[in-house]
This record gives sequence, C-alpha cells and structure tokens, in this order.
Amino acid sequence: MKTPDMLEAKKRCKDNNTEFIYVNPIINNSYDGKKYYIRTYGCQMNVHDSEEIAGMLENLGFVPTEEMEEADLILLNTCAIRENAHEKVFGFLGRCKHIKEKINKDLIICLCGCMAQEKSVVDEIMSKHKYIDLVFGTHNIHELPGYLMQLTGKLDVEVLSNDENVYEVGETFVRASKYTAWVNIMYGCDKFCTYCIVPYTRGKERSRKSQDILKEVQKLKENGYKEVTLLGQNVNAYGRDRDDEISFAKLLEETAKIGIERVRFVTSHPWNFTDEMIDVIAKYDNIMPYIHLPLQSGSDRILKLMGRRYTQEEYLELFNKLKSKIKDVSITTDIIVGFPGETEEDFEETLNVVNKCKYDGAFTFIFSPRVGTPAAEMKDDTPMGVKEDRLHRLNELINQYSNESNQKYLNKKVKVLLTDYSDRDKYKLSGYTDTMKLVNVDCDESLLGEIVEVTITDAKSFSLDGKVE
Repeated sequence: MKTPDMLEAKKRCKDNNTEFIYVNPIINNSYDGKKYYIRTYGCQMNVHDSEEIAGMLENLGFVPTEEMEEADLILLNTCAIRENAHEKVFGFLGRCKHIKEKINKDLIICLCGCMAQEKSVVDEIMSKHKYIDLVFGTHNIHELPGYLMQLTGKLDVEVLSNDENVYEVGETFVRASKYTAWVNIMYGCDKFCTYCIVPYTRGKERSRKSQDILKEVQKLKENGYKEVTLLGQNVNAYGRDRDDEISFAKLLEETAKIGIERVRFVTSHPWNFTDEMIDVIAKYDNIMPYIHLPLQSGSDRILKLMGRRYTQEEYLELFNKLKSKIKDVSITTDIIVGFPGETEEDFEETLNVVNKCKYDGAFTFIFSPRVGTPAAEMKDDTPMGVKEDRLHRLNELINQYSNESNQKYLNKKVKVLLTDYSDRDKYKLSGYTDTMKLVNVDCDESLLGEIVEVTITDAKSFSLDGKVE
C-alpha cells in the first residue's frame, strides 16, 4: 500500500533523469464478458487517461456499459482543481456504495486521477469509504491490470507521489471519437502557480520523445482521423526538460507536415509562448487558428500573488501579437475571481483586460482553495456574496463579447468538422469550425466525420446554427 505525500510530490530534480519505459500491454481473459463503467471529471488530460484505462480494461475482457447498475467495475477518474469536483465525486461514491450493497456485492469500485494524489482525500477514503476496492494515482495508470488481478477484497491504495519516468504502453486507447484524437506530448507541470494543485498531482514536466509523438499522429492519420490535439498541462514547455529534444514550435511544425487535416494544442501558458510558435501557427493552414491563453487575473498585484510570472502589459503584448500575425485567430481564456486579497480595483483591472481583448469565450471561476497550495494559506476576507457578484459581472461581459464574435459568422460559409449528433436536436449533426466555434448543422447524417462547408443561419453566445447547401 502506497499513500500520497504532498512534500514528496513537490520535489523537483534539476538533473534530467527521465527514463522512457515501453510497457507491453497485458492482454488476457481474466474478466471476460464483465462490464465496466467509467465516469470522468475534469480536463482533457483526464478524458484521455480514461481512454487509456478503457483500453486496458478491454484487454482484460471487460466490455463497456452506459448503465452503472449493470457494471461489474465502476471507475471514477477524478479532478482536483475545484472543491465542487470533490463534492460531486464523493456524492457519486454514495451511489456506488448503494449498488454494491443492494445490487452487486461483487462490484469492483476504483478511484483514480488527481484526487487520488491528495493526502486529505486518501485519508478520508481510508477512514470512511473502505468499500472502495482500489485507489491509484496519475503516475501508475499503466499498473491497473496488475492491480485488478491481485485484488483481495479489501481497500488497496497504490499512489506514487512522484515519478521521473514516461511510460509508453502502446496503442491501448479506446478513443471516444473516430474523427478527433488527443495525443499526449508531455506530463506534469513545474510552474507552481500558487493556487494550483496540478504540479503536485501530475508531477514534474516530462516530455515524450518527439519520434513517438509523430509516429502516433501518423498512425492516426492512416486510420482516418481528421484532427489531433497535442495535449499537456503546459504544451509550450515541451522539450525544455531535455537537452536532446526539439522545441514545441518545431514539434508543432513536424506534426503539421504529416498532413493530418487539423492540428490543435492545449493548454498554453503565456510565459512560454514564443515568437517561433506564432510564426509556425501562422505558416501552416492545417494548424487551427484557435488559442486558449489563460489570463487568470488582469491585476499585476494579483498575478504576482498567483505566481504567474507575467504582467498585464506583457500579456496584452502577446495577445496583440497573436491577433496581428495569425489570420482570423480565435482566443479564449481562463479567469479566476475572488483570489485572496483581490480588491474591487484589482477586479476592475481584469474587466479592463477583457474589454481590450474581447475574448471569443472564457472559463470563469470563483477561487477554490486547494489544501497544500500556498494560496490556501493566504488571508481571504472577501465575502462570498462579493465574489459571486464579481463573477456575474464578469460573465455578463464575457457573454457580450462571445455573442459579438459569433454574430460575425452570420450568413457566412465556414468549414466544420462534423463529429457527433447535436445535443439540441437529434436530427442535426454538430461540430467545430477551425476557430473552435460549436455549430449545430442541418444536414444528412451521412456527412458525420467529414469536413463540410456550412452556411451559418443563426448565432448565439455559445453556439452557431448552420446548414449544408
């Protein structure tokens, strides 16, 4: 049994001693015909981890089910970014316990992901949720098959607090889409923003070998995928942890040269966004003109407290450079309100930046203290009612500019990759423009998976409607 240690998770070794370990997938019929159900919380990295987990489970004979009451194994892949994620997970665990007690006493319950890396969470599980069978972390996902085959009927916790290695388990993913794919290019983060738990839950920055990444993209292209998204906690930092690797700009260029129709990447930290990256994005038509560029706050004082390592002026300089050099670029952002010590003047500075940038969209949050981070220890005497009012005012402004941006598409023809049936109308398909605008499209279902030219007929704050002529 291994439990998480936040101090150990914080350690960073200056020497580059990353090892690349190529793991042979475990394939057998240990659970032949048994059903599994995965519930995923959080970011794109968690979604992609769940694709890998699904592949490992199916290699053991499991088959998927969308009904948790039918499942022989329920796995929760968790997020640790905000408190409401914790509340949702523990609420869902109550439902799992009911199924195990009333429907299937042999049900296997697993919890993994970022919450598993938090000591306070694991302590609570060990004291109050012993009906769970397995808890494992973000560093040892590849060990899941072995853990399952050694279950004893008692709670087993297997969480590594830190790992220097990169594990390549081969093409074991059960991808959620046949047309778009996530491709990990690196793991972890070394930025240590004062509010963020990710450097503790995901570990140090570790870049995959570029040759392995490009090989994966090439195979996806051969298998008919139309779009790949290069994925990392901070993709801009790719290769900086190794002396023998190319830069992210070069990786992006080599990916574009493979010829897959659409290339995207998330997420970028403004601190590492180079001119070389901007030039590469502008040069290749198949690198989509969409960038997610987190701001977090417009106040220099709050940015310093956050440990963001840039000023409002530097952020705006980068923003304007992206707008001037990349044709029709769409930019979205993340913003936190109510960070400890934020005054009304600080918040007005954030609104000032939003008014200058007129973002295409934004993810906005009230500050959520995470145990073990420096911000959780900072004095926070701003009433919740004030924070909620600021969030409301911010969202009104964000929605205004998002709507203005979408209105510019009205009656225009745009190319859309149709990836699914519309959530709003089962007789329509949905997909995204190159600038990451969601479009619900009136067209024949035979076009699913194709990039088609769509005439936009209606524009709202968060989506567009269109039809194929």
